[in-house]
Formats: sequence, C-alpha cells, structure tokens
Amino acid sequence: MAEQHLHAVLAEFRDGEALVAAARAVRAQGFGPLDAFTPFPVEGLAEALGLGDRKVPVAMLAGGMAGAAAGFLMQVATNLDYPLRIGGRPLIAVPSFLLITFETMVLGAVLAGIATLFLANRLPKLHHPVFGADGFDLGGDDRFYLAIFAGPRFDRDAAGKALAALKPRAIVDVPETVS
Repeated sequence: MAEQHLHAVLAEFRDGEALVAAARAVRAQGFGPLDAFTPFPVEGLAEALGLGDRKVPVAMLAGGMAGAAAGFLMQVATNLDYPLRIGGRPLIAVPSFLLITFETMVLGAVLAGIATLFLANRLPKLHHPVFGADGFDLGGDDRFYLAIFAGPRFDRDAAGKALAALKPRAIVDVPETVS
C-alpha cells in the first residue's frame, strides 16, 4: 500500500503582482524552497523567489574555454603530426585556426550549458507531483501559484498560516506518493 507524504503546499493568487508580493513575504519568513507557476513571465518574480543561481553561465564559460582550447590544440596537433608546407605558411598559423576554434568554443559552451541546466533542474522528470494538485490543470491561462516545498524541517501548519495571511484564492496540499 502506498503511503502519502506531503510534497508541497500550493497557494493560488489572483495576479502576478500578488504572487510576487506573496513570494517576498513567504521568503522573508524563512520558508523554502519556493517555486512559482505562472502562465507568462512575471517581472520581479525570480528575485522574489531568490533564484540568483549562476551555475549555467559559469558552466558555459568553462565549456566555451575548454572547447576553444580543444579545437585549437586539435589543429596544432594535426599540423605537427602531418606537416604540409604550403606557400610559406607556418605550421602553427593562428589566424587560420580561429574559425574552428570559435566553432568548438560555441559547441563546448552550448553542451556545458544544456548539461548544467538539466542537472540543476533534475531533468528529465516526466511527472511532478504539483501537476496533480486540484485545480492546477487550469493554471495555464490565468492562474498564479506559489509552492512551498516540504523539507526536513517543514511545518505544515506554519506554512498554511503564512499563506492564509496573504489572502490567496485557495490553498491546496500536494501529496507525494511513496511506494
């Protein structure tokens, strides 16, 4: 028999401004981790949720540098192993290596960015328990949701009271089925 555990507490708000204000208030009270679900981008929501993670840009910089170095060194090694002396060009001709170096830099940055994005978001995750919450299927058009995820020191009553003080349209418990 499957046992039900609480995954999150989900609150529905009337508009994006109310959602941003609620996210700031709940975060200031020390609840977290938080997430928001909106039908369109809401300005200021990322800052209100505290999403200042810089993993993807740093990974893309490192991947770009590694890709550029690999592309340049690959061309140097190839020209040293198979020297072709044509028209007085030196074996290590940096200007002629720049095109491939740039392309491998872009390739390395893109692959590192995509891999980091997938790892940071724990993807692919084919089902999220929030998707099964009552009324969440209507959220694609005009609903704004704030989720407080349950953690090791999560207090359901305190989270419910904090959300109720913000006057949401509804508060829903999101269960997580554990087999």
